[in-house]
Formats: sequence, structure tokens, C-alpha cells
Amino acid sequence: MLLSDLLEVVRSKNSGPYELTFDLIFRRAEDYERLKRNGCISAATVMRLYHLREEDILGIHYFDAAQAVKVTVKRPRAAGDPGETDVYGAQQHAPWLSLEVP
Repeated sequence: MLLSDLLEVVRSKNSGPYELTFDLIFRRAEDYERLKRNGCISAATVMRLYHLREEDILGIHYFDAAQAVKVTVKRPRAAGDPGETDVYGAQQHAPWLSLEVP
């Protein structure tokens, strides 16, 4: 099963000029709780999806009331730097869509 099959919303956005935040909002509480328990959304997962080092992962936060996970990472380049391709960070969520989950 793909993570995208379980999500109502998946998005990315700036969290300041040096950070990106990913919001993963689940359709069903059961799916949110299952993935929270099994640790599928982890630092190792983020490192693999985005080719990051562990120190580049700033936080993985679960919000039970919203059935959501917020993941914040360091941007590879600051927003607006030469060579940076998505100044708003709005198109960085795609790797989450194809993540296979148990």
C-alpha cells in the first residue's frame, strides 16, 4: 500500500528560508495510529526519501487531534539562492506519494 492512499492531504512548504516542512494528514484515525505505532515515518525514512543526513532532520511531530504528522528538514539550498528550484517549497512533497507502507 502507498502512503498516498491513506492521506487526505500531503503538502510541503517553507518553514523559513532554511527549512522545509511536510504535512501528512490522514483520512482515517486507524491508519494514522497504525503508522504512528509501527514507526514507518522515521528519520531513516526521511533520509532515504530526500537523501539527507540525520542532522538535517529537524523534527518529526505527531498531532493526534489532527491525525497528522509534520516533518521539518533543512533545505538543501536557502529559498531564493542561485540554483534553488522551488522558492516556496511547495513542490517538494512528491517523494511521500510513492512511499510503501506496511
